[in-house]
Amino acid sequence: MAVELCLLLLLFCGSTMSEVQPIYKPPPGTLDFGFVPTKTYDTGAYHEPGPIGILFKVVHAFLYLVQPNSFPQDLIRKLAQQKFGNTQGDYQKAIYYEIGFIVSAALGLLFILLLPLVGLCFCMCRCCDNCGGEMHQRQKKNADCQRSCFATFLFVASLIISVGVLCAYAANQHLTNQVRGAKKLVNSNFKDLKIFLNDTPAQIDYLVSQYNTTKDKALSDLNNVGPLLGNRVQEQLGKEVRPALDAALTMAGAIRETKEALENVSVSVEVLQEGTERLHANLTDVKTHLSNTLNDSACSAVQAASTCNIIRNSLNQLNINANFSGLPGVSSQLAKVNDVLKIDLSSLVQKGYASFNDTPDLVVNQTRNILSDIKTVLETIGANISSFTKNLPVEKILADLTIYLTQSEAYVQDYFPVVEQYDFYRWLGCLILCCMVILILVFYYLGLLCGTCGYDKHASPTTRGCISNTGGNFLMAGVGFSFLFSWVLMIVVVLTFVTGGNVEKLVCEPFEDKTLFKVLDTPYLLNQHWKNYLSGILFKNPNINLTFEKVYSDCKENKGIYTSLHLEHLFNINEFLNISMYTEDVALRIEHIQINLSKIILLDEIGKENLLNFSSSGIEGINFVAYLTEINKSVTKVDLLSFANDLEARADQLPKGALENALKGHANSIRMIHNQQVVPLEQAMKYVKARSTLNQSIRLLKRTSSELMVKVKNVISAVNAAQLLINNNASQVIVQETKKFMDTVIGYFEQYVEWVKESIAMEVAACKPIANVIDTAVDIFLCSYIADSVNTFWFGLGGSSIFLIPAIIFAVKLSKYYRRMDTEDVYDDSSVSGTWHFTL
Repeated sequence: MAVELCLLLLLFCGSTMSEVQPIYKPPPGTLDFGFVPTKTYDTGAYHEPGPIGILFKVVHAFLYLVQPNSFPQDLIRKLAQQKFGNTQGDYQKAIYYEIGFIVSAALGLLFILLLPLVGLCFCMCRCCDNCGGEMHQRQKKNADCQRSCFATFLFVASLIISVGVLCAYAANQHLTNQVRGAKKLVNSNFKDLKIFLNDTPAQIDYLVSQYNTTKDKALSDLNNVGPLLGNRVQEQLGKEVRPALDAALTMAGAIRETKEALENVSVSVEVLQEGTERLHANLTDVKTHLSNTLNDSACSAVQAASTCNIIRNSLNQLNINANFSGLPGVSSQLAKVNDVLKIDLSSLVQKGYASFNDTPDLVVNQTRNILSDIKTVLETIGANISSFTKNLPVEKILADLTIYLTQSEAYVQDYFPVVEQYDFYRWLGCLILCCMVILILVFYYLGLLCGTCGYDKHASPTTRGCISNTGGNFLMAGVGFSFLFSWVLMIVVVLTFVTGGNVEKLVCEPFEDKTLFKVLDTPYLLNQHWKNYLSGILFKNPNINLTFEKVYSDCKENKGIYTSLHLEHLFNINEFLNISMYTEDVALRIEHIQINLSKIILLDEIGKENLLNFSSSGIEGINFVAYLTEINKSVTKVDLLSFANDLEARADQLPKGALENALKGHANSIRMIHNQQVVPLEQAMKYVKARSTLNQSIRLLKRTSSELMVKVKNVISAVNAAQLLINNNASQVIVQETKKFMDTVIGYFEQYVEWVKESIAMEVAACKPIANVIDTAVDIFLCSYIADSVNTFWFGLGGSSIFLIPAIIFAVKLSKYYRRMDTEDVYDDSSVSGTWHFTL
């Protein structure tokens, strides 16, 4: 049945875990397959003995003292291979290993043989009035001290015997309690095994159903092939295309800015020319009138001649400084730029953008037929997986295994009452043994109680009371039963000691440290023709490295049975459904995707010619230096206020008269011109804005015109290169991105296969119940329940039996002080001095 289960799992694994050659380079999107449905197993293969565990540890320590040797792997191997005894050294090694048990058992046998013989001799000796059988007690000075010592030693020995019998009783009762409670643990193991069988089909169905997750994700990518593949192609081509179109669009913006700048220059110059021309006329008029005044005869006088000459020499300063009338016009350049703007270059570039952004739609339209074929392949894969799993004999194998498990459970349930019945007989027998010891203890305790309470130190040995005499009789009765029962007790102790001790040392301890599995995994041990027994049983191939230890450890870690039993060696999984065959078909169809992007036009010839016309518009011929020079000049050559003040000051130096008044009148005229014309030219918003606009526009035109022809040619070259890439070299980019897209889609299948592998290895048919069954049978039932209880039983009963020997001695000695004697020693004063005689 176990082989059938393995076959079932391997059939499924063959359908899902076929080898797939790694095609994928970049990491694909991660798929979420959820969690394989699993149920928690109820069995906890661990036993906590409770308070009695302290006794178990004491017994283990005692066994270590008796048998400190390590596990004899070589001897066990030879014994299993029936080679033990071929050499004399084998017996020596066995004796050396068992020397502790042999010596202890020999002492037990000596106890069994000698104690009944000593008891018989002791009885015969007492019958002859020897060995304390004579009812006569000699008087001693230290009699009270001896009696107290014997009573104390007997009481201590009785206490030790009591502790031993309590240990034995506790171990006996513990074993019975565990046997009665074992039914629940057995049922728990069967329940887990049923879960193990019933959950496996559901887990297999879940693994198969998760293929839909892979298929849906692949179909989603294929349905979105435009945004996915198209965007990837567009992204790669965009590294060349977008900068070229951006440069062309920037140049279109530069053309518009150039037009605006030329218009601003023309308007600003007109405004500034208007203001400076009017100022020039007024200054010329004032200068003429001032010159006429200086030509007056009054300036010929000696007192005025020098002052007039100074004023006459400064008349040249009364003139405008910034002359915008002499600047060259920009009308011809503006006309050419307006001709260029008749064609909307920005619109042409936007058409190029729109054409390039249609790449995803082109991909969708040109891959429609191929994608339909790929979808058909994906549906075929899912249908084949479903049909294959339906053809697996899952139900039959599981039904057979369930029947076998049910029969086993029924068998255990039927025989469990028998086990309980035989355990009751065992419990009763052990209880009788404990009662034998208790009977002896009762006699000892009653003897001590009656003897101690009824003892009268003033009474002579022949006049002791009835209670004291009864106490002595109880002690002798305990001695008698000790001789009768001790050898029987020791027989049981020796048998259980040898059996239980060796089970603990040869089974339980090596099972706990897995040494036992290493012995079982010895090549050619269980079958002289098979190197590995387990693989020989399961796969009929003993050369496969499958060990008991590895299987047990993997099941202990709740790994899947596929991993634990190495079921991949059962047969060639490539004979079954091979997903790689379908993935190769999908990859081949994806590679056949052909995408033609020749319909994409980034910039037509009209747009390119428009750019060339702009480069020959003549803006580079503008005299920017002249414009900037005039802009930076002041309005007049001299500060008119300072000139007027100076003129008025010099007029004050002249004699009073018409000349002085005339010059002061001219000074006032100059001040009026300054206030009415110069100040507005310097501060009025109209002229300030015109001057600022002219300055900015001239600088913009200067920047734009700098190497304009080279810039335009670079833009056209970049557009031509991008267009050439689309027309001639786009196929390489498309192939590259198609390969990446294919790898992504194939990566989904690889993820599914890897997930199935991991799930089969770790989650599907997790074999923890198998390890639990082994732990329950060996570690719990055999070792914790039986071996520990049996070892504790013989430990307690053996201790009690051994301490019966000193108890017998002390009881015999003490009974002499409690029993009523027939004769005693009496000292008679009338007789010869120093003579004692008996009084009957």
